[in-house]
Formats: sequence, C-alpha cells, structure tokens
Amino acid sequence: MNDATAAQTESLPAWDLTDLYPSPDSKEVAADLTWAERQAKAFAQAHAGTLASLSGAALATVIAEYERIQERLGRVASYAQLLFAGDSNDAAIGRFYQTVNERVTAIGSDLIFFALEMNRIDDTVLENKLADPALARYRPWLRDLRVFRPHQLSDDLEKLTHERDLTASAAWSRLFDETIAAMRIKFDGEDLTVSATLNKLSDRDRSVREAAGKAIGSAFGDNIRLFSLITNTLAKDKEIEDTWRRYPRPGSYRNRANMVEDGVVDALATAVRQSYPRLSHRYYQMKAKWLGLPKLQHWDRNAPLPNDDDRLIEWPDATRQVLDAYGAFSPELASVGRRFFDNAWIDARLTPGKSGGAFAHPTVPSVHPYLLLNYHGKTRDVMTLAHELGHGVHQVLAGPQGALMSGTPLTLAETASVFGEMLTFRSLLDSAKPAQRRLMLAAKTEDMLNTVVRQVAFYQFETLLHDERRSGELLPERIGELWMQVQTESLGPAFEFTPEYSVFWSYVPHFIHSPFYVYAYAFGDCLVNALYSVFQGGHPGFQAKYLDMLRAGGTKRHKELLAPFGLDASDPAFWNKGLDVISGFIDELEVGG
Repeated sequence: MNDATAAQTESLPAWDLTDLYPSPDSKEVAADLTWAERQAKAFAQAHAGTLASLSGAALATVIAEYERIQERLGRVASYAQLLFAGDSNDAAIGRFYQTVNERVTAIGSDLIFFALEMNRIDDTVLENKLADPALARYRPWLRDLRVFRPHQLSDDLEKLTHERDLTASAAWSRLFDETIAAMRIKFDGEDLTVSATLNKLSDRDRSVREAAGKAIGSAFGDNIRLFSLITNTLAKDKEIEDTWRRYPRPGSYRNRANMVEDGVVDALATAVRQSYPRLSHRYYQMKAKWLGLPKLQHWDRNAPLPNDDDRLIEWPDATRQVLDAYGAFSPELASVGRRFFDNAWIDARLTPGKSGGAFAHPTVPSVHPYLLLNYHGKTRDVMTLAHELGHGVHQVLAGPQGALMSGTPLTLAETASVFGEMLTFRSLLDSAKPAQRRLMLAAKTEDMLNTVVRQVAFYQFETLLHDERRSGELLPERIGELWMQVQTESLGPAFEFTPEYSVFWSYVPHFIHSPFYVYAYAFGDCLVNALYSVFQGGHPGFQAKYLDMLRAGGTKRHKELLAPFGLDASDPAFWNKGLDVISGFIDELEVGG
C-alpha cells in the first residue's frame, strides 16, 4: 500500500461490529449459541408431528417461536460473516467463522422438520387456519415457503443435505474466498490485492490498464486449474441436488427463490440480448472513436473518457452528494440513510484481506445493516455508495416485517439500490455544465451497460456452463471458450480480446456463492428505469408509494409492488421500457458526437 492510499484509508470510516457482539470470544456469543441450541432442541421435541393439528392461533405462536430462534442464529452468523469479510487473512477470524458456521448448521438441523412439516399441511386445512388473524400475518411467508413444496425431499435427506453443506458447497466457497483474499498480483514493483489491481483497469493511462489486464490474466491463469476445479465441483454439486429436487433447469431454483416465474426471466434475458446492437455494440463503437482506437481491448472497457479528469472525491463530499440526492427526493429516505454515517455502520477502508467489491448485509431486524465498500475516491465509488446505501435503507425500512419476512427476493432487493444510484446521478447531472454532462451521461451509460448487458451475459455464461457440465467436467480452456463467446456477443465488434481475457470469469464471486444471481441486477436496473420514468411523469403520491414498497419487505411479489405505479413485469413490453432509457442516453451521446 503506497503512502497516498494509506493516508486515504486512514480517513475512511470503519464499522463497529460491537452492536452485534463485543468480540468473537465474548460470553455473549457463547450464550446466544447455547440458548439457540437449547431452544431448537426443545422446539423440535415439543412441535414435531403436531403442526397439522394446531389451531391457527397456536400455529402462529409456534411460527413466532421459530422466528425468534432464527433471528438469534442469524445474529451470530452475521457477526462471523462480517468479521471474515473484513479480514479473511486472519487465521483466528477464519477459525471463528468456520466454527460458527458449524454450530449454526448443527443447531439448524433440529429445525429442518418445521418447514417440511408445514409444507405437508393440506392446502384447504391451512387456508382454514389462516382465518385466524394471528396466523394471517404470516401468510406471505407461508406463500413463499410453499413454492418449494414440489421440490421437497424426505426429512432425512433434507437433514443430510443441510449438514453436508459445510463440507460441500460452503467449503468450496470458503476456499475461493480465501484464495482470492490471499492472492497478490505483481504490478509496477508492488504486490497488490486483486481489488486494487482490478481498480487499475479504469486508470487514465492505457499502458497502466494494459499492464493491469495482463497481470490479472497471468495471476488468475496461474491458478486457473484451482478455480476450474472449484467451479466444476460446485456445478456438479448443484446438478445432483437439482436432479433430486426435480428442478427443470439449472436456474430454476434461483427463480423460485426470487419468487419470479421462469418465463419472466426468459423475457428479460431475451429482451436484453436482442438489444445488444442498439446498446452495448453502438456505445462501444462510439467509445473506440472517442479514444482514437481502431479496436478496444478488454482493458479499455472501463477506461476514462478524454477530458474526464475523474478527480479524487473525498469521503465527506461523497457522503454529502449522496445524502443531498436522497433528501431532495424524500427527507425521510435521507434521514434513514444518514444513520449509517452518524453511526459506525460502514467500512470503506482499503485494507489487506478485506473482501473485494461492495455489499450491504442486513444482519437481523433487531440490530441494523452494515455496508462494506472499497472506496478509491472515483465517481464510480460514489455511485457504489449510493447503491449500497439504498440496500441499507431498504433493509432498515423493511425490518419491522420481522426476521422471516423482512428480506426481499434478489430481483426486488436491487430496487432501492439502483433507485438510489439514479437519484444521485440525476442530482449531479442537473447541476453539471454541458461538457461535464456529456461525460456523466457516458459514465452512467457504462454503469448501466455493466449492470444490464454484462450481467445478462454473465447469466448466459452460467447457463451454458451448467448445461454443458451435465455431460462431464469442463476443462479450463473450454470454460474460457464459453466466456469469450458470451463476451464477444455482448460487447460487439468494437472489441478484440487478447488471450489472457479467457480467465477473467474466475474472479467473479457470484458464480461461486450465488449461482444465477446475476440477472437480478439487470432485473433491478430495468425495473428502476421504468419506475423512474413513472416518477418523472409526475405520478401522484410517488414518494409515499415508493417508501411503502420498501417497507413491504418480502411480503409482496413483484406484481403487487408494481401495480400502484401502473407497471407489470410480466408484460413483454415492460423490459423494453427500461432498456429504452439506456438507448435514450446513447442517442443523446450520439447527437453530441
């Protein structure tokens, strides 16, 4: 870490996890695990085999008891996960993280019967019980739980699957995380983290970008057999479970979990792929011309545009820009967002061993979310702050729904984050001078292409990989061919790709942790584009309806949430409405030359 980076890091906020627990070895951690273990065993002993015979009120009481246990387990698990994300190089933290995962998994084994037995209650019998107001409160949770009825295994198999996860997918995911965190990439006489080297791909100096691209390719190429083994193993593990659970295709489980129909996801992916020529192909041909290049290389994709100084934006300025944008839309939204800065709920430092990228972790409703960023002071980092703060505000507002119903499907989880980005972008754009406006439009277009086109290409890559894995293990070279195929199709004729780019799939954590997650970004971006168009059109009471949508958490599906705004994601024209916003930005850039 150079002196400038060290100085910047010292001025950035670090989170305080003591709102969860004082320390990993505190008596509070041990006490909560002991309490949860005792309660889970007592819960199983008292209620296994009885659920169908309970009255609606009694069943509501049992669900509330189950929710309390889950919240306590979630609190400990969240603490361990956040510690590990903050420094996965610390062996003691790694040991604590694994120990907690094993304890939580073991305790959870006593609770597996509950969801399975709930799903065996006859529809008519359950509907009669739901006449009781106490149980009716949990109707959304029961609705979502029963989506998985056709894919449920026997109790013993469900318990085996739950317990073996520690030595199966979770273990491979941990290996991936620790490998990435420990990697150091030699660059210009320094040993940089993966995150720091990836940041060089947006450097103004093309020679720096090229050197970074080749260094990343070399470092991941040296480890490609390991990353291929992890990917192949997890894809096979998923195939086995999907087969047992009778999911029709590799992405089906994710769609069920997102409470979205396969056909809606297909319509989104098809609409985006059909729009490649009018979106990414057209934009990157303009970018090549702006940069004076006959062809773009992969390290030019995020290159700054000429005359874009992309000055360093200090953290206090970034904070002000984001909160001002939120406040102009809704003082209440900004008030909730300000709590993250007034308290130590954000870690934005650049430190070794820290997880790359950014996320918002909801923890549990009885505490509060935490945000992780790696803040380099660029405009993109301000947009990332606006994005993650949107997640955090959403999680706070949905918290009163409780541990079982505050979380949203991934498709809707991106709504507040992308909307927060759009608010911040529009606020800055409105005050920009013409030359700066053009640069901002181009930067926003690139962000939207990364969110929509790139993520749908990722989704296509995963689909091709998982489909082909069912016929046998894929060699690293074959995985690279699939990667290059979708990148060529999505980015278009403005690009040519040097060989080292064929390994760039291997650093994407979503492929490992959350297969088929990535389309949710495109879903959220297109949804927000359509939603923002409604807001710009002066829809009456929009802010109040928007906040109500966030407060709903996971209690409503996308049709119910969008209906007040006159939108319907099952309408094929819906996705083009969102894509038209991106195309409109490109139109404006084209006119400006």
